[in-house]
Amino acid sequence: MAAAINLMQGSDSSMAVYIKSNDTREVGQFIPLHYHFQMLSDQARMTGFRAAINHMVKPGATVLELGSGTGVLSFYAAQNARKVFAVEFNQELVEESLRFLQMNPNGERVEVIHADAFEYLPPEPVDVVICEMLHVGLLREKQLEVIDAFKSRYQRRFEGHPLPEFIPLGVIQAVQPVQHDFQFEGYYAPVTLFQAPYDVYPKTTVLGEPVVYHQVLYEQPYDLSCRWSGTAPITAYGTLNALRIVTKNVLAIEPEAQSFIEWHNQHLILPLERETSVRPGHSIEISLDYLTGAPLSALRPVVTGPL
Repeated sequence: MAAAINLMQGSDSSMAVYIKSNDTREVGQFIPLHYHFQMLSDQARMTGFRAAINHMVKPGATVLELGSGTGVLSFYAAQNARKVFAVEFNQELVEESLRFLQMNPNGERVEVIHADAFEYLPPEPVDVVICEMLHVGLLREKQLEVIDAFKSRYQRRFEGHPLPEFIPLGVIQAVQPVQHDFQFEGYYAPVTLFQAPYDVYPKTTVLGEPVVYHQVLYEQPYDLSCRWSGTAPITAYGTLNALRIVTKNVLAIEPEAQSFIEWHNQHLILPLERETSVRPGHSIEISLDYLTGAPLSALRPVVTGPL
């Protein structure tokens, strides 16, 4: 699988720990209920995960979902699975997902468990783990930390059993030089912005192609940091005043079609402290160094150039 995706992988056993905040106001520990309801309307997210779950959850399988939210991904799994353990920390979401699952076919196959995903282990080995604690840049939410903690505890509890398959199975992150218009009805405010990944934004001018800075396969050991330095070629004339962070989640592989099932988080427009005129043939050096799960403020790229 690793060779098929060709995700270059770095590991550091000294980083095999997870970071857990006691502040439940932080996104990743507590997401407001209405935000979960809005995610149900994200068609790209819903269709991508539904296709991946249908492909990877075989008839009679046992499934664990870490951070089950409204229960929709556990519901998709229940259409094939014998049993689904759905773990959710937010009591409101536990109650709402129980209510929704009772309204949907095969909802009785899902056991909703009020527990912390950092600590819960299923009572039996599972075939597939679903974990969608994802935010652009792998910031704010605790995807890598939760899966890393789960793998170490699972292997101790069920020694001799292989690790389950993961949905998503990997993530690819890239950084892209852009020019963005930060004027808002005459008010200049260079602020961090989110963009839907499949829309066109006239205020954003692409100055170069995305450059990959971080790749992970969840089944393999991985570092909990994003540490990278590299070069981004400039391919257009403009004023470099922002970077766009792209986070693509590889949900599943379809070997028959020789394709991936993918889903993008929202893109992040990150303003730079200084503006720089650039042209084709230039390049810039970018350095990133942050821990996954950290606040957005931890993403402070260092940009030098043009060269």
